[in-house]
Amino acid sequence: MGKVFKYGDNVDTDVIIPARYLNTSDAEELAKYTMYDIDREFVNKVEKGDFIVAGKNFGSGSSREHAPLVIKTSGIECVIAESFARIFYRNAFNIGLPILESKEASEKIEAGDEIEIDYKKGIIKNKTKNEEYVAQIIPEFMDEILKKGGLVNFVKENNHE
Repeated sequence: MGKVFKYGDNVDTDVIIPARYLNTSDAEELAKYTMYDIDREFVNKVEKGDFIVAGKNFGSGSSREHAPLVIKTSGIECVIAESFARIFYRNAFNIGLPILESKEASEKIEAGDEIEIDYKKGIIKNKTKNEEYVAQIIPEFMDEILKKGGLVNFVKENNHE
């Protein structure tokens, strides 16, 4: 269970991690600037196990994997949105960041709400409002990638050559 950081539609990768800070490959260093251009206090308030909830087209913009990487490194458990930019969607799974699509959750969950997720059932429980929302269930093969911590680890562990 964790608290929610809420954002609107079209949160692009340049807002998630501004390009001017991409001068290192160190994920911990990069994570200090997560959401910096729309929420400068995010990095000071986020705790391990928290969530981001957003509107439509989350993660649009450039194809860099840094965006989901800094979100995961900052401590976010999962990003829930009405929809995701396709490249962000794929990159999130590649680096092991769970993401869920749910229009209902996107509309009804508010900043500061405490939620928990049953990934197997695709249920998001809003403990603050005592409500439940249905999310698109993560496909089994993508869930296996998440369990291994991302695509690279999945391939390494499943390479039988």
